[in-house]
Amino acid sequence: MGKIIAIANQKGGVGKTTTAINLAASFAVLEHKTLLVDADPQANSTSGLGINPKNVEAGIYECMMDGVAPQDAMVQNDKLKYLSVLPSHIDLVGAEVEMVSIERREERMRDVLGKLRNEFEFIIIDCSPSLGLITINALTAADSVIIPVQCEYFALEGLGKLLNTIKIIQTRLNPNLEIEGILLTLYDSRTSLGNQVVEEVRTHFGKMTFNTIIPRNVKLSESPSFGVPAIVHDAESKGAISYLNLAHEILNKNGLAK
Repeated sequence: MGKIIAIANQKGGVGKTTTAINLAASFAVLEHKTLLVDADPQANSTSGLGINPKNVEAGIYECMMDGVAPQDAMVQNDKLKYLSVLPSHIDLVGAEVEMVSIERREERMRDVLGKLRNEFEFIIIDCSPSLGLITINALTAADSVIIPVQCEYFALEGLGKLLNTIKIIQTRLNPNLEIEGILLTLYDSRTSLGNQVVEEVRTHFGKMTFNTIIPRNVKLSESPSFGVPAIVHDAESKGAISYLNLAHEILNKNGLAK
């Protein structure tokens, strides 16, 4: 049975989508069958893997709201044999409003992804930069959550609110939800601020923080414009290697290393 990992932080610009795309790609390169679920109406994970959101006829929205089978909405990645995508498009914005009056509204995504658990070893959910109903759905569906935190000023801003939301979901909706880890992103070793943030986060959260740190990296930034993950764009770039290291760290932590 596959493990579902949500990538969440309501703060924008912390590297959620970059992490979702490149972690999923790294698992795929390591021959673990992986599904990337784009749960963000901006659909950056969808376009970042070479799919035009305007051409998506069925995605996570149709699966959650119209009962479309997720197997019919999935797209096999043409670069990585072990990677598939459940895409998104702008209609997902409307789901927040449409679900308000629906029974078990927080569990719609769990119902969808439950149909895929036996087909994948990992399901990675790219959450939107909010704590709205779609993100709550993702956290209710997930086994664990990775929280990207950028190595910049105000890094811990809003983190308390997210952790509180996770506690509420653990209490009311998903008692099995765990924090997979806090991931330090956008790290620049040349700045003292970056090093201070690393020290501060590790002091506050200890073993909850991943050993792997994701650096600022040009290849990570430019690879979405080519519609490929960094490991396809430039496998020897620091960014690609860092996400491969993160994948190894998660595999080791879960006793799944091959």
